[in-house]
Amino acid sequence: MPPAVAKEYGAGNIQVLEGLEAVRKRPAMYIGDVGVRGLHHLVYEVVDNSIDEALAGYCDHIEVTIHEDNSISVVDDGRGIPVEMHPREGKPAVEVVMTVLHAGGKFDKDTYKVSGGLHGVGVSCVNALSDRLDVEVRRDGGVFKMAFEKGDTVEELTRVRDLGPDEETGTTVRFKPDTGIFLDTVYRFDTLASRMRELAYLNKGVTITLSDEREEDDELRAETYHSEGGLAEFVAYLDEARESLFEDAIHIEDEDAEVPVSLAMRYNTGYQENVLSFVNNINTHEGGTHVSGFRRALTRTLKNYADNNDLLKKAKVNLSGDDFREGLTAVLSVKVQEPQFEGQTKTKLGNGEVQGAVESLVGQKLAEWLEDHPREAKTIVQKVILSAQARTAARRARELVQRKSAFGGGGLPGKLADCASKDPSESELYLVEGDSAGGSAKQARDRHFQAILPLRGKILNVEKARLDKILDNEEIKNMVTALGVQIAAGSDEFSDEKLRYHKVVLMTDADVDGAHIRTLLLTFIYRYLRPLLEAGYIYIALPPLYRAKKGKRELYAWNDKQLRDAIDELGGASGVGVQRYKGLGEMNPEQLWSTTMDPDHRMLQIVTIEDAAAADKTFSTLMGDAVEPRRKFIERNAKYATIDT
Repeated sequence: MPPAVAKEYGAGNIQVLEGLEAVRKRPAMYIGDVGVRGLHHLVYEVVDNSIDEALAGYCDHIEVTIHEDNSISVVDDGRGIPVEMHPREGKPAVEVVMTVLHAGGKFDKDTYKVSGGLHGVGVSCVNALSDRLDVEVRRDGGVFKMAFEKGDTVEELTRVRDLGPDEETGTTVRFKPDTGIFLDTVYRFDTLASRMRELAYLNKGVTITLSDEREEDDELRAETYHSEGGLAEFVAYLDEARESLFEDAIHIEDEDAEVPVSLAMRYNTGYQENVLSFVNNINTHEGGTHVSGFRRALTRTLKNYADNNDLLKKAKVNLSGDDFREGLTAVLSVKVQEPQFEGQTKTKLGNGEVQGAVESLVGQKLAEWLEDHPREAKTIVQKVILSAQARTAARRARELVQRKSAFGGGGLPGKLADCASKDPSESELYLVEGDSAGGSAKQARDRHFQAILPLRGKILNVEKARLDKILDNEEIKNMVTALGVQIAAGSDEFSDEKLRYHKVVLMTDADVDGAHIRTLLLTFIYRYLRPLLEAGYIYIALPPLYRAKKGKRELYAWNDKQLRDAIDELGGASGVGVQRYKGLGEMNPEQLWSTTMDPDHRMLQIVTIEDAAAADKTFSTLMGDAVEPRRKFIERNAKYATIDT
């Protein structure tokens, strides 16, 4: 092998990116990614600036509009971004905010006590990643305008007119994402709605309006979010489809403390823990010190109450922290002046002092609530005891499964057609509906990296079952064993060290039953294998709906438009035979491989969690016991449904 040629490395090789060039060069470093998530993050950053004004007490109305060209405008009635010349930069302050990283009022504790956003890079990043951004400021008796393109100033700050006597101060930002950077520039109303609703609950008294000027079925969508009850209303919204153990949420709040804390929580008859946590309005979905403090206080205070009132004597069970959180829905929000987040995505709080502050406040206030509400307190303790008994039964069920596996010749399900590869990063597991489709898939697959596990019928609805019953379900046991994972009552106990596949594909029929089976599988994965979702390991196979054939030539279509295009490509409807696939079993192995399993031609949809709160509410609504919320959901979304005939 010839020696490597040394490349000269000197000062000329050092790149210096001026201004916002770094953002345009590496956008994912600043907003997470350039896909759908990053696209919507732009909106959140602009809205966060308005929310910061609300936190400071100067803004109570925010209007967000999706325009026909997929540009976004955000209007608030705050103080307006300052327009006077910046003493050091020598240009208007609004231009500094829009074009300089780490510039903004949130670094001055006298301006904003706490704030969200991306540590001051937010709105300048939005500017850098927009084809065009226009800003209008209403303050100092005038209306000022300025415009930018791809982060560069194209229209200097100009006072266009005087502020009218009935006009309020504030800021309007309108931007259009750069189509050269983002893979998709179409905004999703429901995605934005989830975040706006969340912000309204977290900032009671603020009114947020979301409007969509893009016509859909000749309708313009608009929703207004406002909450006077704050987190208590948020918990009620999340638990709408569940049966609560008692009517009113437990509400703990101290906004005057060194670390302001607000908490709302209630128990339901279900078996899932759903704790949402926020720091300065940022969703910390990985938790952190504030969540640790809350959990410690909850376990210690409930245990002390039960012991002091002799509620555990007859139970004869050992309690764990998970037992105190079964059926719990809680929203925890803290305000921290200088939050320290682990990782660039700011999803886990690291401030050590916050844990003690939350634990102390929650412990004290919860103890007082339990003493004042003895009937509800006893109901909670009874729920905890039942959870502990079920956990013990679940442990025995797991141990039984493990013993059977140890003596069962490798422990893998007999119906599993495993792949030859032992490398999880290249291995795929297809969860296939029915033995018939499973047989075709086994013949169609590439045996080197594709494994097939046929599922018989519909698996258990885990939304309505405890863990011991779940572990007793044959199809769920087969899935868990095939994957090589172990599940437990709490997500903290989940282990994927022995996960055997890094791509799990749900392949069901394109009919109502197939959709139901897919929903049951997703409910189980979301509730008990959620880390696999967060890692991007879960996919949905998209088999074609139609085959159009003329002579020896055949084309496949995944929707009605593609079918029309295929018929046109085959020379028109005359002589074209169209087959509508209602089940995977209608395809022979060659067709199944070429359309649905061949990596070079198949279509797979990755399953992600953009909003944990929205996902939790959707699963509980569709799969829970309450009928009325499900009826409302169906009525609201019926126009999007496909009728299976």
